Amino acid sequence: MTPYRLGDPVGSQWNASCPGSSPGDHRIQRNTRKRKFQNAVVIGLLSFVAVAGLAPAAEGRVIEDPSISVSQDNVVLQWNDVALQAVRRTIPGPTIVARALAILHTCMFDAWAAYDRAAVPTVPRRGWRRPDSEATDAKKAEAVSFAAYRALVDLFPTERALFDGLLSQLGYDLSNTSMDAGTPPGIGNSAAAAVLDFRHHDGSNQLGDLHPGAYSDYTGYRAVNTSAAVTDPNRWQPLAVLNSRGQVEVQVYTTPQWGNVTPFALTSGSALRPGPPALYPSPEYLNQAAQLVAISAGLTDLQKVTAEYFADGPNSEFPPGHWALFAQFVSRRDGHGIDDDVKMFFALGNALLDAGICAWDAKRAYDYVRPATAIPFLYAGELIQAWGGPFQGTQTIRGENWRPYQLSTVVTPPFPEYFSGHSVFSAAGAEILKSFTGSDALGYSVTIRAGSSFGEPGLVPAADVTLPFPTFSDAANQAGMSRRYGGIHFVQGDLTGRSLGRIIGAAVWAKAKTYFDGTAYRNGLPPANRSRPPVHKLTR
Repeated sequence: MTPYRLGDPVGSQWNASCPGSSPGDHRIQRNTRKRKFQNAVVIGLLSFVAVAGLAPAAEGRVIEDPSISVSQDNVVLQWNDVALQAVRRTIPGPTIVARALAILHTCMFDAWAAYDRAAVPTVPRRGWRRPDSEATDAKKAEAVSFAAYRALVDLFPTERALFDGLLSQLGYDLSNTSMDAGTPPGIGNSAAAAVLDFRHHDGSNQLGDLHPGAYSDYTGYRAVNTSAAVTDPNRWQPLAVLNSRGQVEVQVYTTPQWGNVTPFALTSGSALRPGPPALYPSPEYLNQAAQLVAISAGLTDLQKVTAEYFADGPNSEFPPGHWALFAQFVSRRDGHGIDDDVKMFFALGNALLDAGICAWDAKRAYDYVRPATAIPFLYAGELIQAWGGPFQGTQTIRGENWRPYQLSTVVTPPFPEYFSGHSVFSAAGAEILKSFTGSDALGYSVTIRAGSSFGEPGLVPAADVTLPFPTFSDAANQAGMSRRYGGIHFVQGDLTGRSLGRIIGAAVWAKAKTYFDGTAYRNGLPPANRSRPPVHKLTR
């Protein structure tokens, strides 16, 4: 199989990945009568992960930029990095990570704005502007550090020791809770307090005041399908999967209320809601499943390591954090100072926030089936060629036993398919970084050492594989394709996410610039935040 090539048009992946193939080429045996599909999903899944589950291996990743040092990172990068450490420890999920990064960097931006001649904060405060004589890097660093510290303690309270350590390391007083707008600590503390007060009532349910439990669902979502039976092949199925302790757990939808969260630039979570996905038994539904089966049957080492590199599942930074890492690379590559990184990460964080809100609105509205359910449903009782499991290569397997190329503890993410979060996060992030730098050039690559695969350690890749990302667009496109290589998303979910991500990135960049240049309130101050009413049922 010819892998998707960097730079190929986003609509050409099917032909590039499967030359000469048609949606039916992978079939070995076709039953004319569809067999009943009930317990096969959960039984096949549990036997698969118990016997042949993918297991993590050593990292084996080498970043190809040895000239770039982290020893001189400014405080913005240091606080971004410690936030990602907290994410890896707490495993909050992609939507919560995107919001956390947006809040962190908005607090830092609002503190920094006090020292800039033009910029204005997102939450106006009385007496916040400082004279030019105080606009030193030292005062900016202190103010944004206190803002970051207060934000992160609020967002990740269990990781306070981590944040205490960095604030102390930077030489600042942990006990300084001043709100005096004439001092850097007071500026940082008051900026964070204002942003946090706004975001505590943004529909995310961070405080558990809309429903018991931080970030818990208050909209009353209930899955139509169960882990043991599929009654509607168009709807999401929570799977029974093995957790890291080897115990079987039924997936719980991650933040189904997220479409209600107040965006940064979008007018609402549903503002860009796309048209519906392909529905069973349409030809489009059948074809998108056939495409993934064909990809599975022809997986190359390059495609496998691409799927793993962008997996961004538990114990990682999740997709939003991955783009924060790309931004860190850009900062070090271009020699950014505090001013540059405050603005770049502010725009990036809010683009990731809006991307997650937009995606989760559609996921809740359409409640769409994942390939891990649709393909076993469609091919139950048939023999197909597909990836046979770890170390098995392509095999002839029963259709109901088809599984994505994923870790046994993941299998498929715990929320509906349409549309791809990876694709929208990545396209939005790429748009921001292109806009900020004025170029699509990224110049980043990562080498995956032979045998360092998470899923097939010791075997994949057979030799070192380098994944080059010459441009931000290349990185975003490969992130989207990785979810099809991994059997996580259909083509429509991927391409829709990419398209909307670019729109979101452009909208966020346009709004962010109004805070940079001070024109955000040209028509008056924004109204006080009012949380939108919760959605209690699916809107189709």
